[in-house]
Amino acid sequence: MRKRVLSIIVMGLILVPFMFTAVCAKTLKIGSMSPLTGPYAADGNDIKNGVLTAISVIEAEGGIPGYDKIQLFPQDTACDPKQAVASANKLINLEVAGVIGAYCSSSTIPGSATLDEEDIIMITPASTHQDVTDRGLPYMFRMCGRDDAQAPAAVKFMKEALKAKTIFIVDDKTTYSQGLAEGVAKAAKAMGIEVVGSDHVNQGDKDFSAILTMAKRAGADVFYMSLQNHSSGSIMAIQAKRIGLKSQIVSQDAMYHPNFMKVAKAAAEGIYVTYGHTDRTTAAYKAYEKIFTAKYGEIGAYGTYAYDGAIALLKAIKAAGSTDPKKVKAQLLKLDYEGASKHIKFAKNGDSGSSYIAFKVVNGEYVPYWTPADGVLK
Repeated sequence: MRKRVLSIIVMGLILVPFMFTAVCAKTLKIGSMSPLTGPYAADGNDIKNGVLTAISVIEAEGGIPGYDKIQLFPQDTACDPKQAVASANKLINLEVAGVIGAYCSSSTIPGSATLDEEDIIMITPASTHQDVTDRGLPYMFRMCGRDDAQAPAAVKFMKEALKAKTIFIVDDKTTYSQGLAEGVAKAAKAMGIEVVGSDHVNQGDKDFSAILTMAKRAGADVFYMSLQNHSSGSIMAIQAKRIGLKSQIVSQDAMYHPNFMKVAKAAAEGIYVTYGHTDRTTAAYKAYEKIFTAKYGEIGAYGTYAYDGAIALLKAIKAAGSTDPKKVKAQLLKLDYEGASKHIKFAKNGDSGSSYIAFKVVNGEYVPYWTPADGVLK
């Protein structure tokens, strides 16, 4: 702390100087990167709110020794690679101790490369592309699962539960959705499911009649919808129902959001989505759910992973007694506890794994339907 010397002056006479210690509030700064505006804002704000929930929990438990408060500096990436790099640079200038984010893999990959130049830890709650952790960046961690785990699980579900023999695949050309679509195509071929067609749409498209007509003519058992966000997915689901598509629609984790059903309504009924399994009966989940819903309402797809990511980061900083990245990383790799989303334990490459299962939309709810280990749930 800074020490200042003051002299007391009485009627123009300088008396004996004395020392006092200036009390300076010390703030632990952390950042988040996610789309806070634009078509992906719902997911991005879920991430921000998940981190804020974690901060409130840690502060209620006594905070981090040596710090008066923990402050979040949320950055809007808009799922744009250039804006992600700009956001990362802002957080570097703010001297944050770690970052939770981003949402889109196309933002996380360049953003993490920028943060890595300054040895800043990043934990993504949502980016599933393999390259996020496969590049070998020393301070890159992931709380959610990977596309190369989700794709084969999805195809296994199609084959075993839906008895599918053919599939038509669509994606929107984003790093995440196209990578996952390619993984599904590869797994389908390996498991004996014929890919009878595949095509792309563009982000922001509102009219999917051309590709849906193509899919209807192909007559595949499964129409696999790999899109970056639920707003596009809900529109595609509505138009698929309107056009009379007979294929069973299967989608991915981006559709695991209450807004998907709110927009698609009846068109969402019967659609299957794959997402990492979370046991909502655990004490850890219930405690998180109570706080999050009271402050922010319904929990979206990645709010829980963001919460666990922030809790893990803050636990590691507390255990390290420092924000030194090497020390914090060492503590992250030692974590082994029950989080809200799943059991938290990181592998050396920064991944934490995920048990993908299939949910079915029934009466506006995501109902667990199938697991790789148990098959169709009764």
